[in-house]
Amino acid sequence: MNELIKMTALEAVEKLKSREISPLELIDAAEQRIEQTNDAVNALPVLCLDRARKHAQKILNEKPQNGQKSLFGLPIAIKDLTAVEGVLHTNGSPIFKDQIAQHSDVMVKRLEKNGAVVIAKANTPEFGAGAQTFNEVFGTTTNPWNTRKTPGGSSGGSAAALAAGQVWLAQGSDLGGSLRIPASFAGVVGLRPSPGRVAHGPSALPFGLNSVEGPMGRTVADVALMLDMMVGQDPWDPISLPAPSYSYLDKVQQPVQFNRIAYSPDLGQCPIDAEVAEICGKAVSGLREFSASVEEDCIDFSGGHDIFQILRAAQFAAAHGPKLETHKDLLKEDVIWNISEGFKLTANDIGWALREQGQLFHRSAAFFETYDLLVTPTVMVPPFDHEIRSLKEVNGVKFDNYIAWLAQTYLITNTTCPAISVPCGFTKSGLPVGLQIVGPAHREDLVLQAAAQFEALHEYSAMTPIDPRTTLESV
Repeated sequence: MNELIKMTALEAVEKLKSREISPLELIDAAEQRIEQTNDAVNALPVLCLDRARKHAQKILNEKPQNGQKSLFGLPIAIKDLTAVEGVLHTNGSPIFKDQIAQHSDVMVKRLEKNGAVVIAKANTPEFGAGAQTFNEVFGTTTNPWNTRKTPGGSSGGSAAALAAGQVWLAQGSDLGGSLRIPASFAGVVGLRPSPGRVAHGPSALPFGLNSVEGPMGRTVADVALMLDMMVGQDPWDPISLPAPSYSYLDKVQQPVQFNRIAYSPDLGQCPIDAEVAEICGKAVSGLREFSASVEEDCIDFSGGHDIFQILRAAQFAAAHGPKLETHKDLLKEDVIWNISEGFKLTANDIGWALREQGQLFHRSAAFFETYDLLVTPTVMVPPFDHEIRSLKEVNGVKFDNYIAWLAQTYLITNTTCPAISVPCGFTKSGLPVGLQIVGPAHREDLVLQAAAQFEALHEYSAMTPIDPRTTLESV
């Protein structure tokens, strides 16, 4: 494996900044690594290397400024739900299989302004629907830890690319867990920020609070670095927040002693695979290294399943309803179901869900007056066979829809609180398991600090990148 690929994003950026290495060298290294591994994982089906090299050359021609906030030409991947000007933008759908983006999302523009070089689009399920990454345009993405398994989704291409060493940083998006679940399944780190923390758009639904964009990396510091390059207000995003006065990267390098941390294995709502529960339960003991106490407690998530399902269905109907009339024959069954469920909703249904979400938000705010953090498994199961489109049951609890098994993450989505997934162990067969750390609204700094201190107790982040494996291996 090329030594450049093994570097963390932070290490690579330091060498780019000092000009010990060139962004063109990193693009070459990434291209070689993609050629070596992408047949096995199918993480980055769309490459834009000529565009990347032109951008990298422009960065090389610029004189670095003292104190400049920049990635200095670091290659990254962007999920194929997000537009990058001049690059194929399919949304994982046959409807848009030939669509070339005419402009970049404002998030991409900010990243590129801050020295990121986009080299590829990462695979995603059609319109990001579901936490298993497959579509009719590019096929299935597999998990580098075992290519018979799924890396989850919908940011599965981003997670698999990171774990396989194809890029140093990748962007993901998250509605019901689409960024956190693949981070858990691929043994990398993924942060779901508070709504508005990362501006994006132009969006057809610019006022929504449940879908967010966020950073993914192989270490917590890498994720903090990328978040620093993503934050800030933008006139195209009406809920976007100002950049904080501090650097998230600086924050993760400052140890913190927390007071009370709550742990819940199931959020009071979810069936949990026994091995996942055991791994996360053992991992939680490490939190005592930097907190006064770890207690089993939880936010009251009453009504959470229905809140999420109703608001998600309404969002799908709003975003994709017209496609049901014009392109139903090209939509996958799950997307059709989600749109149809949205059409069935009444104003009373949506009103109830919004009121209940408001009450849940207030309960979570009160909870975080007692506890600094809430910790829970990221996913109720370990990675499963990539030929299984969605889980039908866990521990004998049967599900009546394709997203019910995402509850460990979508229940957190309802609160709008920031949440990070950080590797916390492996199953006996060598598959990664993630721990989800949740903080108060708008306190990404706290969840990053806790994740960084947890990460420092283990060596999981040093285990990636890996060469894709075709069989299970014990860790």
